[in-house]
Amino acid sequence: MSSPADTETFPAATPAAAHLFTTVLSHGPLTRLEMARRAGLSPAAVTKAVRPLIASGYLAEDADAGAEAEVRPALGRPATLVRVDGGRALFIGVKLTGDEIIGVLTDLCCRILLARRVPLADREPDAVLDATTDLVRELLTEADGYGVRVAGLGIAVSGDVDRAEGVVRYSPFLDWHDVPLAALVAAGTGLPVTVDNDVRALTVAEQWFGAGVGLSDFAVVTVGAGIGCGLVVHGRVVAGAHGVAGEIGHVTVEADGPPCHCGNRGCLEAVASDGAILARIRETGGTEVTGTAEAVERARQGDTGAREAYARAGNAIGRGIATVVNLFGPARVIISGEGLAAHDLFAEQIREAFQAAAFGSAAQCDVRTRPLPFEEWARGAAATAIQSFITAPN
Repeated sequence: MSSPADTETFPAATPAAAHLFTTVLSHGPLTRLEMARRAGLSPAAVTKAVRPLIASGYLAEDADAGAEAEVRPALGRPATLVRVDGGRALFIGVKLTGDEIIGVLTDLCCRILLARRVPLADREPDAVLDATTDLVRELLTEADGYGVRVAGLGIAVSGDVDRAEGVVRYSPFLDWHDVPLAALVAAGTGLPVTVDNDVRALTVAEQWFGAGVGLSDFAVVTVGAGIGCGLVVHGRVVAGAHGVAGEIGHVTVEADGPPCHCGNRGCLEAVASDGAILARIRETGGTEVTGTAEAVERARQGDTGAREAYARAGNAIGRGIATVVNLFGPARVIISGEGLAAHDLFAEQIREAFQAAAFGSAAQCDVRTRPLPFEEWARGAAATAIQSFITAPN
């Protein structure tokens, strides 16, 4: 199993070098001229920055990058392309839910090499810590087969998370308060640990490796057990002064709506989360419904109460997305989350409510759905570990 002694620092001497590497990571392979243009650096600065990165094996030069490279017609000798060597380092990402832990092992390009799931029978911090540590150790053992060290571990948790301190201030689904998760897991695994809100972690993955690549302003809205939102503004994932930027789940969408666990009424999450939809079906139908799968099935079979609950949720989600777009003006909104399993039941209402509530040209925002399994949320956690590794001060 990889040990802490295997760790090393990333050879980026300046923030500009880290930015250049990130540019190649997201957009590469690139020629040096393209690197200079995209990163806003001079060719001389690019040459100086890439030299230690190539020498240490994090970047590689190829005369022909094969299928990954764009076809670029050129006169004379073809330009050499620079790419990230994804096999240079490995990372682990972990997503914590209320009843399961999902872990992935990725390469430096955040490609999932293997994934594991373990049930979570006890939500107490000590029990979750033990289960998480065991899963990470299992992945570390698996990583030995690749012959490459694991350089970092990322953990994604729902709720109010202080990434800088590595503390989970409050997680409603785990019922945690002020848990110093990063320090505890680092002590148990010997790895550098990054802990972040799960939606922000997913947003980092979309920004660097997914549907947000190349966009300076976009949002990720997640629907399911909760309603979350990650924001990228001017190329940066926004946490806000208090770490809770993007909490559209607690924007009021119905003034006299149902009570929310946050203490207010009519929050988007109190209308459109999985639990809220189930509560609405029970209230209007007067019958028990065992879970989301049954609710979806009832709606698809024409159950009036179930269809109304999903339509109401879609309307609320559309208005919530319009609020985000009106305030921040993103080029794209990516809708994801486990709640998309019922997308056919409320897609039309989302679209109509968004169009009705979006102001002026904000209605032109590209709103798209992107169903992602929980392994992709764990991949988001790995992306935060990669981000920390690249940008950590030497």
